[in-house]
Amino acid sequence: MSSVLSEDPTLERCFKGHRDAVPCADFSPSKKQLATGSSDKTVMVWNLNPKARAFRFEGHKDVVTAVHFSPSGDLLASASRDKTVRLWTPNIKGDSTVFTAHTATVRSVNFSSDGQRLITASDDKSLKIWSVHRQKFIYSLNQHTNWVRCARFSPDGRLVASCGDDRTVRLWDTSSRQCINTFTDYGGPATFVDFNASGTCIASSGADNTLKIWDIRTNKLIQHYQVHSASVNCFSFHPSGNYLISGSSDSTVKILDLLEGRLIYTLHGHKGPVLAVVFSREGDLFASGGADLQVLMWKTNFDALNYRELLSRHSRRVTPDPPPHLNDIYPRSPHLHHTQNETVEVRAEIHLLQLTQFIKQLNSVLRLKHCWTAVDRPSTGIASASTCTYRQEEEREEDEEKERLGHGVMDLLDEHCGLPPAFRSTLEHIVQQLDILTQTVAVLEERLTLTEDKLKECLDNQALILQQALQTDEPSEQRGAEGPAV
Repeated sequence: MSSVLSEDPTLERCFKGHRDAVPCADFSPSKKQLATGSSDKTVMVWNLNPKARAFRFEGHKDVVTAVHFSPSGDLLASASRDKTVRLWTPNIKGDSTVFTAHTATVRSVNFSSDGQRLITASDDKSLKIWSVHRQKFIYSLNQHTNWVRCARFSPDGRLVASCGDDRTVRLWDTSSRQCINTFTDYGGPATFVDFNASGTCIASSGADNTLKIWDIRTNKLIQHYQVHSASVNCFSFHPSGNYLISGSSDSTVKILDLLEGRLIYTLHGHKGPVLAVVFSREGDLFASGGADLQVLMWKTNFDALNYRELLSRHSRRVTPDPPPHLNDIYPRSPHLHHTQNETVEVRAEIHLLQLTQFIKQLNSVLRLKHCWTAVDRPSTGIASASTCTYRQEEEREEDEEKERLGHGVMDLLDEHCGLPPAFRSTLEHIVQQLDILTQTVAVLEERLTLTEDKLKECLDNQALILQQALQTDEPSEQRGAEGPAV
């Protein structure tokens, strides 16, 4: 399925205020704020309303390496080379709480989808899980053999993905606290990792200029991109899962169409390495930060789909084995039940008998249709005139039978004046759905028959080709056996 492209992405705003490189950025869930961290040791919270002022938070004693808003937007986490993690309230006060447990630079910070936990990755080769409410360290994950550059929770919080300078991407189970899978196909350090919105895939970028997407259900590499000419430092999935943006040391931001598996845009707004890219929660905006001190905010434009509808669809699938949602049952039709407060006396035995008779009649129609489709058809791909006439007769008789059956059931219902309207409406709805089901079965049977005919034709052609090849080889073998005369 091709994606729908409407317009090119456009530059909306350029934020200037940092005095050094900008290696991290994140949008608030409300899309009212954009947070960035810088090598100037500060965190900036930019208000997207042009008339509102930005907030500068000072507290870290070294480079700010990562920032991330909580799902509610009332907290902002930051990580730093000073070995600490801070939780800020993103308002004018800028109060913060300090978490300390790592023994080296903290490279990454990420909230779980419920906002209860925080995961950090560090140069001390460990991942650490924190309780946000109790503001304390819970446990560590230790199997990386070099610096850990990035760690992310899955959308349902059951898994963690991490990557690092040991050239591996690891998948962890948060309940057992064990590494359950390792991906090692990298020619250099793995720089960034993240889950797609549905949690079925992880993507990772590397210093070898590559972007790779893995299906974690099958543990297979499904897409591999090498569109940058230098290290890929970061990327971000569009909430729909259809697009991915990446930032590289080649000074470009590239946009990939994951449905078509191709590069669709290259943006040249930065004058140095691009160190951070991130989509907003709804996907209509994205931001990039770079070594040139700039923070650029872009309007997406290229995806014409309804972001809110896609996000709500994904949010219903963040728990394991979710029950089917009513909106996912096709064909969609109005709900025909109406609440009635009055007491209605219904003779259940009569309605049950009528339904039983209806089902028996329906089964006879389906058996008759199965017999019709079992009749032998010509083996060639071209139907004869008699066959076409026969099929038209089948369709006409089938339509008459369904119409007679439907009217028959409705007549039975009309004979009993005590039948409640809601019950009658429900049965009418069932008849309509069974009619749709019958039509669907007919289409599937027709397609299966065409497939069988094509397959038989291919097998016949293959046998003919093999026979001709054998006949060609026999004279050659005879000539070779006779040999030259002495």
